[in-house]
Amino acid sequence: MEVSPPVRASDETEAILTGSQLIYFSSTSENTSRFVVKLGREVARIPLYAKDAPLLATRPFVLVVPTYGGTGGEGSVPKQVIRFLNNPQNRQLLRGVIGAGNTNFGDNYCLAADIIAAKCQVPHLYRFELMGTPEDVTRVNQGLDTFWTRLSQTQK
Repeated sequence: MEVSPPVRASDETEAILTGSQLIYFSSTSENTSRFVVKLGREVARIPLYAKDAPLLATRPFVLVVPTYGGTGGEGSVPKQVIRFLNNPQNRQLLRGVIGAGNTNFGDNYCLAADIIAAKCQVPHLYRFELMGTPEDVTRVNQGLDTFWTRLSQTQK
């Protein structure tokens, strides 16, 4: 994980800058964290606690986000992720989202990623359950490689 010294963010709070192309949030269950580690990529984690310095993206990234149980989608997006995306710079650099969830949630499975993709107008690239399977790891790694290659070609 790339971590820079704290700097002043636009809201005058200290922030940790990251150039990682994969940013994720994981609750204390660590399920999403376990999956992201298996990818073997440079990553940055959205802080778990409000008292921690916020994360500030410095280049385009894909967000990996779990869904919290919620009725009708209410409370599905973790508050920490909302806080992160409320920063205009972070929101502007978001290029895609990957959802983590639990199929026991039924229609709410990976709903947080659906909500973020719709609100931020970025693609929902993939969804996986809990800590993911080895096949999920392979598919996400291949998908991210393809995604970043295509994105770099369309921006030239």
